[in-house]
Amino acid sequence: KLVLLVFRVLCLACLWPVTLLDNRYPDRKKNKDVYLGEHAKHKFKGRIDYKLKRKDSTKSLLIKTEQLLRIEDHDFAMRPGFGGSAIPVGIDVQVESIDSISEVDMDFTMTLYLRHYWKDERLAFPSTNNLSRTFDGRLVKKIWKPDVFFVHSKRSFIHDTTMENIMLRVYPDGNILYSVRITVTSLCSMDFSRFPLDTQNCSLELESYAYNENDLMLYWKNGNDSLRTDEIALSQFFIEEFHPSHGLALYSSTGWYNRLYINFILRRHIFFFMLQTYFPTMLMVVLSWVSFWIDRRAVPARVSFGITTVLTMSTIITGVSASMPQVSYVKAVDIYLWTSFLFVFLSVIEYAAVNYFTTKVEMKKLKQLKLSEFDASQAMAFDGCFHDTDIELSTFPPMSYLNSDPCMTSLNSAVPDLPRIMGTRLRRRRSIRQSVNHIMSNSYKIDSYSRIFFPVAYIFFNFIYWSIYS
Repeated sequence: KLVLLVFRVLCLACLWPVTLLDNRYPDRKKNKDVYLGEHAKHKFKGRIDYKLKRKDSTKSLLIKTEQLLRIEDHDFAMRPGFGGSAIPVGIDVQVESIDSISEVDMDFTMTLYLRHYWKDERLAFPSTNNLSRTFDGRLVKKIWKPDVFFVHSKRSFIHDTTMENIMLRVYPDGNILYSVRITVTSLCSMDFSRFPLDTQNCSLELESYAYNENDLMLYWKNGNDSLRTDEIALSQFFIEEFHPSHGLALYSSTGWYNRLYINFILRRHIFFFMLQTYFPTMLMVVLSWVSFWIDRRAVPARVSFGITTVLTMSTIITGVSASMPQVSYVKAVDIYLWTSFLFVFLSVIEYAAVNYFTTKVEMKKLKQLKLSEFDASQAMAFDGCFHDTDIELSTFPPMSYLNSDPCMTSLNSAVPDLPRIMGTRLRRRRSIRQSVNHIMSNSYKIDSYSRIFFPVAYIFFNFIYWSIYS
């Protein structure tokens, strides 16, 4: 009892200064109570958070996933089944859109969903309900995946809005689905020999970069059904066919590689070029024929028609060439444009010939008119006879007069009589030179012939052209 009494006295002695301070400073006592309340509150809250943490399985999910998939226990820098047979990797593609096709750069841009299927037993995990687990790009960086790339690609990127468009799905038995959304710009070797009536065959090629056929075997997951497309509409092309194929590619230093092809055939719409190229060209050629119906003496009118059509055709040819690649062979549109340009140019040359022949004939008539002013007696020779080089044909006297003329009598006596053939009439064929001289002396007939020849020749050219290229 004495010891208990002494202990109580000591406790009171210790608490007495604190009581005096609380009584003298009441704010201190209030702050102390607040501090003790906050401490109790935080302690209680910590107990609640601990209980919620035990019930919520998403807390530190990444750590649980890595432990479940045993990522830290394996070296994922090596492919599955290293040292054994080649690992099969199935490919499945869904084409979302063909964004652009460039004839100048000879390439195309495509957006697609690229899916890979393979099995990695290192990622197998126990599961009671046999459900798969889906992850995003954060886990993809820690495991092995096929290094598929696009052959002949110029640019490509993975969409990353709002996050990287990457999906990883792991099944309990180790089967893996890896999907990624990609936009790629790839080379397409186009043949423009039939442009714009052409059909282009382009392909997107997939291949493993590091693993040859001894380590990795690429194949289409579902055969021809592995390539699916959405509704695709292009401005200048019509997609005739989409089909997958496969093959092998040989590199002399690394060996054979499996290669997959996404082939699609594009047929160009002709209506745009009919409106922009062919119809204007036809109109310019027809317009050049109008000059054939204009009088050949109207020089300003016919020259204006010729120069206008020639310059317009030059503008059309320049515009088409600027929108096309500089290839070393002749295109179908070049044949049509330059042939049409030739028709327009020949119409200008035709008028130049008509004007030249007309001027020459008029000068000849003017010269003959001057000669007719001289006295006919001055053109007589010493024998008293007129010569063909000195007088016109219209001045010859009738045949009865020629027979009585002594000059003609002497000429006729020098020629022996030829036997006459009854019932026949001899007609001398006109030589080429005489035909040319006849046309030159009648230059107005050139326009008459051109009105028929030019349209018939151009229609015949169009018939041959569209029969070959359409």
